[in-house]
Amino acid sequence: MSNKATRLITLIMLLQRKPNQKAAALAGELGISVRSLHRYFNMLEEIGIPVYAERGPYGGFSLVRGFRMPPMIFTAEEAVAIYLGTHMVESIWGDLYQEGARGALAKLENVLPAEQLSEIRWAQQSLITTGINQVTREAVSGLLILLRKAIREQRAISCQYRTGGKASDQQRTIHPYALLHRWGWWYVVAYCTTRQANRAFRLDRMEEPTLTEFVFSIPPDFDIHQYLLTEFEQQSLITIRLRFSTEMEGTVRDYHTWWKTIEHQKDGSILVSLEMPELTYPAKLVLSYGPGVEVLEPQELRKMVSEMARQIYKSYS
Repeated sequence: MSNKATRLITLIMLLQRKPNQKAAALAGELGISVRSLHRYFNMLEEIGIPVYAERGPYGGFSLVRGFRMPPMIFTAEEAVAIYLGTHMVESIWGDLYQEGARGALAKLENVLPAEQLSEIRWAQQSLITTGINQVTREAVSGLLILLRKAIREQRAISCQYRTGGKASDQQRTIHPYALLHRWGWWYVVAYCTTRQANRAFRLDRMEEPTLTEFVFSIPPDFDIHQYLLTEFEQQSLITIRLRFSTEMEGTVRDYHTWWKTIEHQKDGSILVSLEMPELTYPAKLVLSYGPGVEVLEPQELRKMVSEMARQIYKSYS
């Protein structure tokens, strides 16, 4: 055991589980010396947890008879972490865990001492997380509940799905594996029977979802975390090269994680490359930078940006 707090809690649980334990046995459980064990006894007494010793062959160390610890003991920092984390769960997943989150918070407030509650009040005013959701949670709330049911029961979902940049929907049948919140959007990671591969489907693009009676099995070697690490490796990627003007150096630096390569030119311009599975989003990204960036390749992206720019000009001319 690596830290003092963990050892103290473990010592309390050992004494509460079984009275009259020998010092050597307790020290062995904790991985410390008997001398260190007595220092831990002193720490327990300082925080109001009474320990006493009985001599004799059947004696040992025990908690005072009748003494029972509450089921949970938190430091101020642990209480804040649980409180803020529970609020974030409610914010992201909404109706899925709203009732559970609020119930947990109510219980915490009822059992936490004044010191922890004071720390929580400070954190609520000083440690702020915002801008998590870009779309309204209410728009996908019912779908989140349906997909959680499908994942738990391992039943397929049939829906109409609109791929990014395309106006028409396509019929899809998917085997949902996990729900994901990323970059302000909700996704379901699922096996697509059309593509015959795992894909991440954005919930706000799913229409007319239906829970089918078809039961599937999640492959035993599927790991959601590994999938997210290698997600784009499973897709064909397009290499995009852009030239930023000197004035855009700050922008290139601020978003350096987007670029696969960065090359500073003698004239002050900056060449960057990135890889994307499609071109619609990069085209919109380029337009958002205005005249400060030029698409070098691929030619298809240059044409797409040019056409979008013409349409914008036509709308305002």
